[in-house]
Amino acid sequence: MKKTKPSSVVIVGSVALDSIQTPVESHTDMLGGSASYASVAASFFAPVKMVGVVGADFPKTCVQLFRKRGIDLAGLQIAEGKTFRWAGVYEWDYNTRRTLSTDLNVFEQFNPTLPADYCDAPFVMLGNIHPALQHCVLDQVRKPKFILCDTMNLWIETAKPELLRLLKRVDALCLNDSEARELTGLTSLVKAGRAILKLGPRYVVIKKGEHGALLFSNGDFFSAPAYPLEDIHDPTGAGDCFAGALIGHVAKGGAVTIAALRRAIIYGSVVASYNVECFSLKRLETLTSRDISRRYAEFIRLSRFHAP
Repeated sequence: MKKTKPSSVVIVGSVALDSIQTPVESHTDMLGGSASYASVAASFFAPVKMVGVVGADFPKTCVQLFRKRGIDLAGLQIAEGKTFRWAGVYEWDYNTRRTLSTDLNVFEQFNPTLPADYCDAPFVMLGNIHPALQHCVLDQVRKPKFILCDTMNLWIETAKPELLRLLKRVDALCLNDSEARELTGLTSLVKAGRAILKLGPRYVVIKKGEHGALLFSNGDFFSAPAYPLEDIHDPTGAGDCFAGALIGHVAKGGAVTIAALRRAIIYGSVVASYNVECFSLKRLETLTSRDISRRYAEFIRLSRFHAP
């Protein structure tokens, strides 16, 4: 049977340099940002076109990593000034994170302008940037087959009207458990997921970190576990990797169905599980498609059970 050529994915978000402390290690000026993590994760499954902005100080080694993964960088703007920088510290449980500093630098004036050939991409991922910028991207794309949107607590608190308007324009919203509760005011994630469906998107994916993920659509519900890990070095970007691999795998098959989304959620969990094994994107630099397939198969084995 002839294989279907993967559709391309446009991913828009932040590209940053992160400085991270954990109870046992600390590293400075590492590649970070939602677009960076999501683009590299998606590139294991489909062609990626990345949209973001960096300063003149952005390391060439980071550009080389993107190019090595075959990521189209025509949409990556290089502006005068410094690249967006973020610094944070994780506590022993790795679920508690404190921001030490945020320097937007060139990202403060970011205007996502899509190259002409990006506008026809069938799959679009909006990283967790300001809803106004997400609207700007949607005003430029023509007839995408599937739009996945990510968000964060900050936009729920400061730009909720724009975010609610955005939800009527996207196919799927991806957010974590605390964000789902804040957006809806509901403590039950099942109720929150169903409530968000009523706001506009056809699908809602709620990330629960080490406890897996939930997928909601009208008439369907899926609960996926997380892959059990013994060693976690840096959870930064895990959610972005999850979302990037998810849309990348859907683009690989081309069909947007519940079955495809269920599989994509597992692949997203697999790639995210590899990402946390090392700082920044270092683990994904050495990751192979064979590694992903092996852990996917293990994921299935661990989750399978036989009904009586």
